[in-house]
Amino acid sequence: MVAPRHDCFRKEDVRIAAIIPLYNGAAYITQAIESVLNQTLPPAEIIVIDDGSTDDGAAIVEKIAQEHPIRILRKPNGGQGSARNFGIANSNCDLIALLDQDDVWYSNHLDVLVRPFLRPRAVELGWVYSNLDEIDQQGRLTARSALRFQDNIQHPKRDIHGCLSTDMFVLPSASMISRRAFDAVGGFDERLRGYEDDDLFVRMFSAGYDNIYLNQGLSQWRVFPGSASFSGRMATSRMLYFRKLLAEFPNQPGQGRIWDRDVLVPRFFPQFVGEFTSALRRKDPELIRTSLEDLQFAARHHNRTVRTIMNVLLPVFRVPVFARAALMAQSAIRPLTRRILG
Repeated sequence: MVAPRHDCFRKEDVRIAAIIPLYNGAAYITQAIESVLNQTLPPAEIIVIDDGSTDDGAAIVEKIAQEHPIRILRKPNGGQGSARNFGIANSNCDLIALLDQDDVWYSNHLDVLVRPFLRPRAVELGWVYSNLDEIDQQGRLTARSALRFQDNIQHPKRDIHGCLSTDMFVLPSASMISRRAFDAVGGFDERLRGYEDDDLFVRMFSAGYDNIYLNQGLSQWRVFPGSASFSGRMATSRMLYFRKLLAEFPNQPGQGRIWDRDVLVPRFFPQFVGEFTSALRRKDPELIRTSLEDLQFAARHHNRTVRTIMNVLLPVFRVPVFARAALMAQSAIRPLTRRILG
């Protein structure tokens, strides 16, 4: 647990590291770096981590670095969590500002996010994060303050139920993190290639660090089918994170906390169903097999009604011809699907 602290950073002494993981991001990295160079409060360090890129993104960064103080680190591909950990481990700053290669900071991003760290507090501040604007692949604005469209998302984070029952929506490109807090919880879990952000902030919250949310857009979040949020590895990482949460938050019947059935399964089960349906549409035997295994595992933690339904359906779905027939008859089975998803 975090001991109460009353100290704070002094603005004249504060040092911020801008950490940018790079993996085949040639199309966007220039704009991302320019947004860092245009900050009204310049970072003390700008570190770009080439995570095994195969395009010319690293060469673009090298060219920019000839005129600006940018450090380029290289490592074999290991995912964003691995790249961020590597960059942070090689930084010498008290505060960390993450920026994904296809996102953009507004010029006041660092200046606004750092302010809560400059005020004395009874409980140590772990991270500050903000709302953000959404842009498309071409950089066209699609939504102001995009987090306002996320229903039932708690901002700032105030209880573990709110952290576990939905996606956190603490976007790395919209956050500033205490290096002390980051190191204390062990950084990003490098096994995850999706949900690594949620996992980090859940662990920081559980460790007792406070957080502050600023309801203003300080960055641009690029959303498109080719972005990391839509990676083919997301399904594998989702199940890994689901299993990790099951292990870290065992049920506490005496306190009325049935984490798996009441919190975690309602969050993840509909996505496992969706992944199985997608596998059927793609007619991918291996994907059908793995998504069916995930669905079966998750169903064991559901309520009795759904467990009973799945015990009947899963043997049928193991026969490809029957599974595809069920997919074609979606309108007929939609009431049952709604019941499963509920």
